[in-house]
This record gives sequence, structure tokens and C-alpha cells, in this order.
Amino acid sequence: MQTVFVFVRIFAIILSIIGTSFLLPIGTALAFGEYEVILPFLIPMVVAWIFGSAFYFGGKKVPVKFGTRAIFVFVSFAWVAISFYGAIPLFAGGWISDFSSAVFESVSGFTTTGATVLKDVEILPRAVNLWRMEMHWLGGMGIIALTTAVLPLLGVGGFALVKAESTGPEKGKITPKMANTAKALWGIYFALTVIQTVILMFCGMDFVDALSHSFSTLGTGGFSSKNASIAGFNSLSTEIVCTVFMFLAGVNFSLYFYVITGKFSELKNNSEFKAYVGIFGIVVLCLAFSLVKFYGGFGKALRYASFQVATIMSTTGFATADFMKWPAASQFFIFILFFIGGCSGSTSGGIKVIRWVILAKKARVEMLKMIHPHGVFSVRVNGSPGREDLVLNIAPFVFLYFCLAFISTFAGTLGGLSVFESFTASFSMLGNIGPAFGPFMEYNWIPSFLKWIFSFMMIAGRLEIYNLIILFTKDFWKN
Repeated sequence: MQTVFVFVRIFAIILSIIGTSFLLPIGTALAFGEYEVILPFLIPMVVAWIFGSAFYFGGKKVPVKFGTRAIFVFVSFAWVAISFYGAIPLFAGGWISDFSSAVFESVSGFTTTGATVLKDVEILPRAVNLWRMEMHWLGGMGIIALTTAVLPLLGVGGFALVKAESTGPEKGKITPKMANTAKALWGIYFALTVIQTVILMFCGMDFVDALSHSFSTLGTGGFSSKNASIAGFNSLSTEIVCTVFMFLAGVNFSLYFYVITGKFSELKNNSEFKAYVGIFGIVVLCLAFSLVKFYGGFGKALRYASFQVATIMSTTGFATADFMKWPAASQFFIFILFFIGGCSGSTSGGIKVIRWVILAKKARVEMLKMIHPHGVFSVRVNGSPGREDLVLNIAPFVFLYFCLAFISTFAGTLGGLSVFESFTASFSMLGNIGPAFGPFMEYNWIPSFLKWIFSFMMIAGRLEIYNLIILFTKDFWKN
């Protein structure tokens, strides 16, 4: 019974923290005279505060260690509940009239997918657009990690909970205490957000747009206050800034901590970071050369190629060009990036670079064994040999990832999408990428049942498949 109480208590605190984030759109509404925005945010915020205060101040703070099953249930339940909670203002304010669409928008926001049901975001109040992009920022680094950073989890070890929420095959602490790790990572995240906001203001954006798009960029989400996304600002400097920060958001945030603390060897020896930089550079150059004729010059081709590679590889989903109009050879490079993603420990989605690196290393080792049957070879990651355990972890993940994508593709065809549309949409949802049919298209027209399925896929992708899918296995519920 004590475990259940602590379970509800932590959930109440998480909800109240998300409710507190409503202060930003409420303040924006007051500043711009958008008074119709206030009540849809104020009422759920107050309810969350009352709920959170009742459980925070009520009862003793008795240390309780969650079991493995309880952790999976809690993290999955928390993300589903938060997604519903984030949809309340959008639905109550009438900006999204269909509840399934409001939930889809909220799930897309928190999971940093960036797929929208809104045809015209420019008619929305600025406070509402700010909230849409703030969801990216909150979900990008992790809501449970934020709670651990702001308020250590009342005697409950935060590592297991944060581990279940974080991304990548290896999940560890960069400081002895999980609370300090969460604070360090969120501190870096916050600092980068402030830096980008200031730079975007120098590029011509006002404070609200600069902050909003920094939320989207660092959270690798992709929502924008412009229907044409970043292209709507018609600013080369803005595109360059967003390209750089999308690339930075796709890097493992732990590496920033190591660099700040002078541990440069961690960056130098990191197999994933080197592969991430290599893939990014090679694809940008190949894509740029393939677009030279289309744009009439290498400089312009490089501008659009670098932005689109950054936005798809980091799974942000911003756009400055409609790649559906590009030559087929150019579209091929974008299509390949759908299956890669950013680095583990970043805010990006996708399968993650490290998994492909390890599978490639394993393939090379197997070929070497065929050539030299008596040789001794092993997979080396970050300079350390003998990482066969990671191969065993990654192979079933990739299998489940593609299985879910194919199931979702079939569901999409039942909803009226073509096979190709459904295929790209499914990988976009599961990889939290956003664009599928084209960077400027919205998802309002798909049937409600498909919005629920895609919402499930977005959460499954954000929680790295296992944490959500395991709840649907019979063995999980056996005593």
C-alpha cells in the first residue's frame, strides 16, 4: 500500500510541475492581451497544484524502492497521463475541437515528434503556440529527469525511473547521484536554450518567437509559429543558427558535461559522436551535390542540404524546403536519415547512431572471423573491447522497432493512406521525426483511430519501445 501511495505522490508532483509550466503561456497571454487563453491554462494548473500539494505535504516521506514492473508501469503511465493533461488547454480553449486531435498534438509535443493536426498555426494566439513548443522542451530532456533535478523523488531512487525514460542502449550516471546528473544535464540544456534565444533575437526574432523556436530546436521537436516553418522567417542567419543548434541537440548531452569538466578524452574516444559527425558531413555533401542543378549553384544547394540533414537526422522536423519536390536521388538521402536518428542521451529520436555503429562493427567482426577462423576479434565501443553484450541488446530492439513500424504501416493503409505515405508516417511517428508526406503537411485529415494508433507509436518511440510494449506481454503480469 505504501508503494502505491508513493507512486501516486510522485505522479502528483510531476503533474504539478507540468502545471507550473503553464505559467509561461499565461504570462505571454497577459503580455499580448490574449485574455481568452488564460482560463484554459489557469484552471488545470490550479487543479494540478492542489493535487500535487495534497500528496506532497500529506503523509510521511518513507523511502520506497520500486520493483522493475512498477517502474515500467509508472513511466508509461506518467507519459500517457501527461500527454492527456497537455491536451486539456488545447481542447478546452477550442483551438483544437476534436479531442483525439488535441491528444495527438500533445503527444506529438511531449515526445518531440512535431507532427501537427493544425492547418494554420499562424491564427493561433501566441501563447498557445508557445505552449506547443514548450512541450517539446519539457519532453526533450525528459519529464521524470526534470522532476528529479528540481525535486529529488522523495526517498525513491531516481536512477531507475530516469533510466527507463532516457534513450540509448547504455544508460548511466555522469555523477555519483542521479539527482546531480539530472541537474547537470538540465543545466546544460537550459544554458543552450538561453544562448540560442539570444542569438535568434539578434537575427531579428522577437523574444517570444526566439524562445519558442529555441524550445523546438533544443527539444528536437519541430513545431513552429509559422505555417512554412523556419522558411517563414526568410532569414539565412536564422537558418544557420537553427542548423547549428539542431546538430548540437542531436549530440549526447553527457559529452557536453565531460567537455565542461575538462574530460576531453571522453569526446575524442566516443564512437557514436565520431560516427554522428561523419554521417552528417558525408550526407550533407552528397545531398548538396545532388541539388546543385536543382538550385542552380553549390552554395544555395549546401544551404538547404545542411538544414534538411540537420532537421531529419536530429529528428527535429523543421523545414526550409519541400523535399518532396526534390529530385529522386536527393530524396533518397532524406529517406535514409529516417532510419538513423541522433545520438543516445540526446533529445533526438530514431534508432540512434550508436546502434548502427555497433551492428556495423559486429558485421565486420563476423567477416573477419570468416577470413581468419582462428583469430580473436571483438566489438570495440569507445575504445573498449568485448562489447558483445550491446549487440545482444540492440538486435531485438531493431527487430521490434521494424515490427511496430510495419504494423503501424498496415493500420495506416486501413485509414486511407497509400503504402508509401503510411510507411513514412509510421517511421516518422516511431522515430519522433515529424515530417512524412512532406514537411509542410498536417495530420488533421487522417481518421481518429489512426491518430490514437500514431499517438501510441510516438510514445513507444520516445520510451524506446521496450518500456511500453512490455506492458502488453503476458509474462509481465505473471506473479
